Amino acid sequence: MEEPDVFMPNAAVERNGGCLCGNIRYRLTGEPRVHYCHCDMCRRATGSAFAVLAWVPVAGLSWLTTEPTYRRSSPIARRSFCQSCGTPLTHAYDANPHEVALHIGSFDEPAELEPRHNYGSSQRLAWVCCGIDLPHHDTEERW
Repeated sequence: MEEPDVFMPNAAVERNGGCLCGNIRYRLTGEPRVHYCHCDMCRRATGSAFAVLAWVPVAGLSWLTTEPTYRRSSPIARRSFCQSCGTPLTHAYDANPHEVALHIGSFDEPAELEPRHNYGSSQRLAWVCCGIDLPHHDTEERW
């Protein structure tokens, strides 16, 4: 997987988030790498036209309450969600166990996290126009 941006290791930045029902809460330390993902896996996993993901080092993520439920979403990745309300929370590739993506909508202050590129661009739905001026990166993953 091509990663065009790097993490900004700023331990002073702390962000919080959680699921819709409030059963799961988390804290993140550091500045995430944020992008739109247009791949068909993310579309199906979120039930939306695309996902907006914030990649963070696993070491910077703390579950403050109950941990989410994990499921294998493909032969190469797993995702997590709140078992009570169904909120999608994370996405992680097996090949990189040191980082995880959080869904931007689960952050308490998502407006502060602006996407910097597009991923899975060849699978973008023709009518999706957000982030069109950002750099594009492709994926060959399809499930």
